[in-house]
Amino acid sequence: NNVMDVKELRDQDESQLNEQLIVLLKEHFELRMQQSTSQLSDLSKLNKTKKSIAQIKTIINEKKSWVKLIQ
Repeated sequence: NNVMDVKELRDQDESQLNEQLIVLLKEHFELRMQQSTSQLSDLSKLNKTKKSIAQIKTIINEKKSWVKLIQ
């Protein structure tokens, strides 16, 4: 599973976070397709990927904000 600890995510640089975000978005899309065709048995996977996507996007935005503050 791609769910990571928030501390581990914060230690990654922005390019690593973007790569992970792309993987999660693809996984989320596949899970949504499975759900729409009634093939998804564990609905919590959908919520977990959605939460992970939100966490990564938040951390990316925080990093961008810090860069602006430092400059």
